[in-house]
Amino acid sequence: MSDGDAPGIADRLHRFIAAQLPDATDLQLHGLQRTSAGLSRENWVFDASWRDRGTVVDEALILRRDPEGSVLRTDRRVEFAVLEALARTGVPVPRVRWLDDHGRTLGRPSVVMCREQGRCEYFCLTDDARALDVRVALAQEFLDTLASIALVDWSALGLGAVLVDPGRHGAAAALDHWESELRRVQREPFPEMEVVLTWLRSRAPAAQATVLVHGDFKPGNALVRGDHVGVVLDWETAHLGDPLEDLGWITNPVRRREHQIPGVWERDQIVARWSERTGFRVDPAELSWWNVLANYKLAVIGLTGVAEFIDGNMDRPYNAPLSLCGIMYDLMGV
Repeated sequence: MSDGDAPGIADRLHRFIAAQLPDATDLQLHGLQRTSAGLSRENWVFDASWRDRGTVVDEALILRRDPEGSVLRTDRRVEFAVLEALARTGVPVPRVRWLDDHGRTLGRPSVVMCREQGRCEYFCLTDDARALDVRVALAQEFLDTLASIALVDWSALGLGAVLVDPGRHGAAAALDHWESELRRVQREPFPEMEVVLTWLRSRAPAAQATVLVHGDFKPGNALVRGDHVGVVLDWETAHLGDPLEDLGWITNPVRRREHQIPGVWERDQIVARWSERTGFRVDPAELSWWNVLANYKLAVIGLTGVAEFIDGNMDRPYNAPLSLCGIMYDLMGV
């Protein structure tokens, strides 16, 4: 069997975990299965038990492994370091257990972490299953959690050893990254994207500070416990950058249904509370720049999916992101 099959993964996992626990005995894995969640990583959930000096240890775990084809290129070593560092803060993150950064045992780069309790609810803010006041409070809690990420003292946590500080050039660095990804995956000319790129290049703002950026903050990348934020997931795109980057991501009109509650929790309320919580100023023109960049990023991710499908690395087809270009043009005023 290939290493993508459960029996092969089970054997690899057993050998890997046994190597991390040299003093453990009677190591057993139970219930291993691949979940459907996640478009950029393979997620395998399982339970593990072992004896440690006579005491039985039981843990609910999840393996996040690089797939053969993905819409994102990220580094498990960086993800592991970020989560390990944030465990020493008040930011709610899953607890990481072990790292196979080169995939020597697990076949491809992988992280094993604790499987946290909670529900993944993409549209918990707009689902009428909760009362309006409860949803507003939950929306505010999500926003406050995002603000806490921006306020993390990343330098004191030692994250400067694994993340590059772009200084005042956070916008240009983000644009450089996503342009390089576009050049890597594009299979034909895409003039609509070149227009957007020229506009972004000519208007890239200077950052007022360097902060830790989550990179894909949304309710769908969190677990909700009751009516509260339980844990923030999917840190694979975390990096250092401009304070407005995550704010531009969540105020992107494309993501309105995920982040906004019509009439009571919209762009103005989000920006005001974020600025109050973080102390950072929000220039409307700069935030609009980050809204455009958010859609440029989504478009590149979509084109990556097209390329991966063409190359036979993914079985899910993607379409060229023409609708996103229209949204970007509207935001740009062209």
